[in-house]
Amino acid sequence: MIKQVPNIITSLNLLCGCVAILFAVSGDLITASLFVIFGIFFDFFDGLAARLLKAHSDVGLQLDSLADMVTSGVAPAIVLVQLLHESLFGGPIVLTEIFSSEGWNIGMSHYFPFIGLLVAVASAYRLAKFNVDTRQTSSFIGLPTPANTILILSLPLILHFQYSEGLAAIILNKWFLIGFTLLSCILLNAEIPLFALKFKTWDFKSNALRYVFLLLSVVLIVIFHFLAIPLIILSYILLSLFWKD
Repeated sequence: MIKQVPNIITSLNLLCGCVAILFAVSGDLITASLFVIFGIFFDFFDGLAARLLKAHSDVGLQLDSLADMVTSGVAPAIVLVQLLHESLFGGPIVLTEIFSSEGWNIGMSHYFPFIGLLVAVASAYRLAKFNVDTRQTSSFIGLPTPANTILILSLPLILHFQYSEGLAAIILNKWFLIGFTLLSCILLNAEIPLFALKFKTWDFKSNALRYVFLLLSVVLIVIFHFLAIPLIILSYILLSLFWKD
């Protein structure tokens, strides 16, 4: 039974992702973001549990990717769909209404926001590559799906908790969101080597990059709050590219 603990934690990630999708479809992006964050929390600890309990398995590897596809693939894609809908029509919508019998008469423009679903496709491709790419055992090639998800979720969180007319004008600009969606898809699958936040030991010498990144992240969060998230992801990419061990 103890060998199933990591899979149970992964299943909690999957469950959180499913709940997040339901809230995102209904237009409640803040609650959706909360459940995605819970899911990412479980995603981090399932791997830790597997290492501590020496309970690695092929089933666990596949289950982890399937859970990530829901929590860090489909859920953030639907959040982008809602943001695009808000940018075009002034607010989120219960997405199922578009597919009702009356919904087919609302005009093709209401289907344009579904361009956000490209993130789900790019996430699936990224996760599939990760499972077969032997280069990604101790680091990543391309932005990990949880990091990309946090970047996407920062948009509704900024709008809700740090609202200003200037920020809203940028975030809810349709061209910004289209570019953001495409950039997200590119970053997920770009041939960019990125370090992993996995500590095999706790000494500073072998983990200097990780400690610097974590300290920088804390400082940015204290100063900028949710606005720090895009800066943290940018820092993650730049440190990975230019840090020399």
